[in-house]
Amino acid sequence: MGGMTADPACFETPRPRGLFFSLDGPDGGGKTTQAALLAAWLRARGQNVVACRDPGGTPLGDRLRPILLDRDGAAVGLRAEMLLYMASRAQLVEEVIRPSLAAGRVVVSDRFLLANIVYQGDAGGLPVDEVGQVGRAATGGLLPDLTIVLDVPADVAKARVGRARDRIEDRPDDYRARVRTGFLRAACDWPAGHCPYYPAPIVVVDATGEPNDVTTRIRSEVQRVLALDPRT
Repeated sequence: MGGMTADPACFETPRPRGLFFSLDGPDGGGKTTQAALLAAWLRARGQNVVACRDPGGTPLGDRLRPILLDRDGAAVGLRAEMLLYMASRAQLVEEVIRPSLAAGRVVVSDRFLLANIVYQGDAGGLPVDEVGQVGRAATGGLLPDLTIVLDVPADVAKARVGRARDRIEDRPDDYRARVRTGFLRAACDWPAGHCPYYPAPIVVVDATGEPNDVTTRIRSEVQRVLALDPRT
């Protein structure tokens, strides 16, 4: 046995997997602002944070985003819309999210797969199970450790959004109502074990109150996950 040199890699401590949080919900819930605040708060607590948005976050995703959202762009059918979102997300997972988690970082994403299940599934009419299956194929099965749904009634959301800025916000009031119902249905189905289309933890935060109150509630939910993580 003499003369054999052990590979130093054999003695390396495996790098822990990071944590993945996504903020989602109807337009007008303040998720983009709250995602930025959450990332800043986590950094202040010493976490190595990677913030991203979905769709987007990569050169490919940033090219697909205007195709999906530009009101004056080419017409996009509902199924094509769903698949373009999935393509952007697949690249985001491969290029940003998985490497960040493998390095032990905390990822905060402005939207993720649940958005497509709701927007093209519940609200758009595609089968939610089908959207979920395509989504899990696109992400290689990766889902957030916690999805925080910022909930606002449709009338409040519409007032906050104001004049539509993209093709999704252009859609009618009944579509917006179905969006909200879809997010709440997923949140109700998950703890009951009836959410095979999105088998990941979901919590709902009432986003109709003061922004500081919403921020506090989000931090509380994230802190709960951090407390369960032996690395923190």
